[in-house]
Amino acid sequence: MTTKPKAKKFNSGDAPQGEGTAEARSEAISRIRRATQPPTATGESQPGIELDAIKREGLTGRQLRVARRLAQKNGLAATSDYDAVRLLRQKGIDPFQRTNLLELAASSGSEANRETDPKDTINIQLPQTVKRAQENLPGPELSPAQRREYEIGQIQKDVAKRRRRKLIGLFARLAVFVLLPTIVVGYYFYRVATPMYASDSAFSILQADGGGAIGGLLSGTQFATAQDSVATQEFLESKDALQRLDKDVGFTEIFQQDWIDPIQRLSPDASLEEAYKLYKKMITIGYDPTDGIIRMEVAAPDAETSVNLSNLLISYAEERINGLTELKREDQMRDALRGFETAQEERRKAQENLIELQMQGAVLDPENVLAGMRGRINEIEVQLQDKELQLAALLDNLRPNKAKVDGVRADIERLEAVLAELNAEMLDASAGENSLARLSVRIQMAQADLAARDMMLQTALQQMETTRTEANRKVRYLTVSVNPVASQEPTYPRKFENTILAFLLFAGIYLLISLTASVLREQVSS
Repeated sequence: MTTKPKAKKFNSGDAPQGEGTAEARSEAISRIRRATQPPTATGESQPGIELDAIKREGLTGRQLRVARRLAQKNGLAATSDYDAVRLLRQKGIDPFQRTNLLELAASSGSEANRETDPKDTINIQLPQTVKRAQENLPGPELSPAQRREYEIGQIQKDVAKRRRRKLIGLFARLAVFVLLPTIVVGYYFYRVATPMYASDSAFSILQADGGGAIGGLLSGTQFATAQDSVATQEFLESKDALQRLDKDVGFTEIFQQDWIDPIQRLSPDASLEEAYKLYKKMITIGYDPTDGIIRMEVAAPDAETSVNLSNLLISYAEERINGLTELKREDQMRDALRGFETAQEERRKAQENLIELQMQGAVLDPENVLAGMRGRINEIEVQLQDKELQLAALLDNLRPNKAKVDGVRADIERLEAVLAELNAEMLDASAGENSLARLSVRIQMAQADLAARDMMLQTALQQMETTRTEANRKVRYLTVSVNPVASQEPTYPRKFENTILAFLLFAGIYLLISLTASVLREQVSS
C-alpha cells in the first residue's frame, strides 16, 4: 500500500521565500491595496473579500478537501482550499452538492483501483494531495488575506525601525545642542563664576509743603515729583554717574582684579563703553510710579564695596535733585524780579518828571495860583455888578445926589480897572508854552502817570511775592527709606535658576531651528 504525502500546513507568521527585497515589499503593498479596494463597477467582488466570507462559513476539513479535489478535476488552479471553493462557485459548481460528491467519490474510487496493487483489497476513498514536480520549489503560496497580514506586519516593522532610528537621532541632537551646552553653563555658574554681593536701597523724592491748603494736598502725591524721579533714574544709569564713581572710588579698577572670572572681569585697557556695559549690569535701578519710590540694587565682588557704591550713588542723586530745584527756582523768579525792577524804574522816572515840572516855574503850584486869580476876578465882577446896581438905583431918583452918583461912578471905574488888570494877568498866565495853565496840565499828567506807575509797582511786587511762594513750595528733597546694608551671602550668580534658564533657552533655539529646517525641506521637496 502506497501512502500519499501529507499536505503541508502553513502558518500565517511564516514568510514566503523570495520576499525580502524592496521589489517584493512594493509588490506586497500593491497587493494589499488591490485586496482592500471596494467592488468594481461590474458587481464582481475582490478575491480577498470572498475568501474572508468563505472562511467565516465554518467549513470543515473534509469539505475543504472535497472542494480541492473538485477544483483539480475541473482543471482550476486553486492556491488553497478556500480558493478552490471560490473558483468552483464562480464557475457555477456547488462543491457540497450530493451529486457532485457522488461523482467525485466514484471517480476517485476508479482512479484508486487503477493506481493500487490488484492484490490490495483496501479502497482508498480519501482525497490525496497533489505531488509537486520538484522538491526545490518554494513553499505553498499564501492566501491573499494571509499575504496582506504578512505585508502589513513587515510595513509595521519597518515603521517601528524608522521610528527608533529617528528617536535615537533626536536624542543625539538634543544631547549635543541642548544638554551639553546646559552642562557647560551650569559648570560655569557652579564652579567658575565669581560670587557677587548685592546691597538694596530705596529712596524717594518729596515736595516741600506749600503755604496754601490746595498746595499742601497736591504736594503729597507721587505725581508731583514723577518727572524729577525719572530724571534722577536716568542720571544714575548714565555715563556721567559712572565717570564720577570711577573718579571717586575707581569703579573700573574694582572689576579689573585678577581673582574675578574672565567673563565678569574688565581688561586692563578696557574702554568707557565696556565699563559702561558692566556698570549697567551691576547697577539695577527701577522706578515705581504707583508709590513714587526709586529702588536700587548695586552688585560688587565685596559686600563693603557694594555698600560704598550705593551710598555714593545716593549722594549723587541728592546733589542732582538740589541742582534741579535751584534751576527751577531761578527760572521762576527771574521773570518776576525783572518785572518788579522794571516797574520800579518806571515809577522813579515818573516821579522825577513830576518834580522837574514843579520846579520849572517860580510857582510851585500853578494850579492854585490860577484858581486864586479866578477867585479874585469873580469877586471883582461881583463888586462891579453891585456898584452898577447902586448907580442905577441913584439915577432912578428925580433929583439924584450928585456927590453919591459921582462916588459910585468912581468906584465902578476903579473896579473895572482892577478887573482889566486881572484879566490881563490871567491872559498872560494862560498864553504861551510856559504859561501856568500849560504847566498845570503837564503837572496833572505827570501826577496821573506817577499814580499808574505806583499801581504797576504794587502789582509787580505782589506777583514777585506770589512767585517766591510758589517756588518755595516746589522745592524737592531726597529722603532715603531703605539704607544699603552689607550682604553676608553672595546674591549672584543664581546657579539653579540660571541653569534652568539656559536649558530653556537652548531648547527654544533648537526648536526654532528644527521647525525652520522642516519648513525649508518641505518647500524644497515640493
